[in-house]
Amino acid sequence: MRSAEPGPGTGRIAALDVLRGVAILGTFASNAWLFAQPGGPAALLSGGGGFADDPVQAGLLVLSNGKFLALLTLLFGVGLEVQYRAAVRRGLPWPGRYPVRAAILFVEGLLHYLLVFEFDVLMGYAIASLVVAYLVGRSDRVVRVAMGVVGGIYVAVLLGLTALLAAFPGDPAGTAPAPPSTASWTAQVAERVANFPLYRVELVLIVPSAVVLFLAGSRLMRAGVFADSATGSRIRRRLMVLGLGVAAPLNVLTGFGGTAFVLVDRYLVAPAVAFGLLALITTVVLRGPGGAPRRGLTAVGRTALSCYVLQNLLAAVLCFDWGLGLARRLDGAWPWWVVGLWAGTSLLLVALSTLWLRRFDRGPLELVAHRLLPAPSRTTPRERQRP
Repeated sequence: MRSAEPGPGTGRIAALDVLRGVAILGTFASNAWLFAQPGGPAALLSGGGGFADDPVQAGLLVLSNGKFLALLTLLFGVGLEVQYRAAVRRGLPWPGRYPVRAAILFVEGLLHYLLVFEFDVLMGYAIASLVVAYLVGRSDRVVRVAMGVVGGIYVAVLLGLTALLAAFPGDPAGTAPAPPSTASWTAQVAERVANFPLYRVELVLIVPSAVVLFLAGSRLMRAGVFADSATGSRIRRRLMVLGLGVAAPLNVLTGFGGTAFVLVDRYLVAPAVAFGLLALITTVVLRGPGGAPRRGLTAVGRTALSCYVLQNLLAAVLCFDWGLGLARRLDGAWPWWVVGLWAGTSLLLVALSTLWLRRFDRGPLELVAHRLLPAPSRTTPRERQRP
C-alpha cells in the first residue's frame, strides 16, 4: 500500500500539504470580503457586509464560504492523528505535552484576534483540540459516541436557530448603524477588547463543530483515505458522491436562500462539501503530475499557520484606512476588485512561503511554537494510550 505519495526522504504525505494549501487560500477567499468592507470585518456585526445584496458576490461566496474552513478543520484532525501516532511510535505519553501546544495555539489566536482579525479561528481550534487530544486514542466506539452526541446537539441547535431566523426575519432597511471606522489601528484593538464577547460568540459554534470534524479527520486517516489503495479509492469515491454530488447542489440553494439559511449554509452544508473536496484533491494528487501550482500549494500548506495569519495581516494593511485604504478607494469597483485582492495576496503567499522553505523546514510561527514546547519525556508501553 502506497500512502499518498510521501515526499522524497521526508516521510510527509504529499496530499496533506496540498490540501492545507488549498484550505488556507480558500479560507482567505471567504475572509477577503470581510476586509474589503469599508468598515472592515466588524461591519458584519453592525449591519454591513450584506452578502445577499449583490448576486455576483453571493455567487462567489457559494464557492468559498465555510467549506475551505471546514476542510482546514478536517486536516487539523488529521494532524492530531499524526501526532498521536508519532507519540505512540516513539514511546512518548499521550497527550503528554499536547496541552502546552494547545495553550500556545490559543495565545497565538488571542493575539491574532486582538491585533489583526475579529473572526479568528485559532482560539476555537485550541479549545477543541484539547478535548479531542483525550479522545483521539480511544476506541472507535467511544469516538463514534462522542461524535454522535456532540454532533447531534450541534445540529439540533443550528436547526433551532435557523427556524428562529426564518420566523423572525430582520428588517435591515434604514436600521443598521454606520460601519465602524478603520482609521486607527489602536482604536480597532480597543474595540476588539471592549466587545470581546460579541466578536467571540462564534466560538460557541466553532468549538463543537471542530470537535466533530477533528475526530472525523482522525478516523479518515485511520481508514486509509490518503492511501493509494483499493480501500482508499473506495472511500474517496463515496466522499465525493456525498460532498460534491449531494451537498454541493444543496450548498447552492442555501447560499442563495437568504439570511434565514446562513447558519445551515456555513456550518452544516459547507462541511459536507469539504469531505468531497478532501477526496477529490487527494485523488488528483495521487494521480496527477507535480508542476508549479502543486509546488506552490505545498509550500503554503507546509507553512499553513503562518500563511493564515499573514494573509489577514496583509489584507488589513491593504484595506483599512490606517493602511492603504483600498476598501474605501475601490468601493466603486465592488465586487471584482476583491477577487484581485484574493488572487494577489495568494500569489504573494506562494512566493514568500516558497522562499522561506529554502532555508527553514517550517513556517516562522510554526518554528516559534515548536521552540516553546517543553522537551518530551519517555514512558513505558503500559503507560501509553492505544488506538
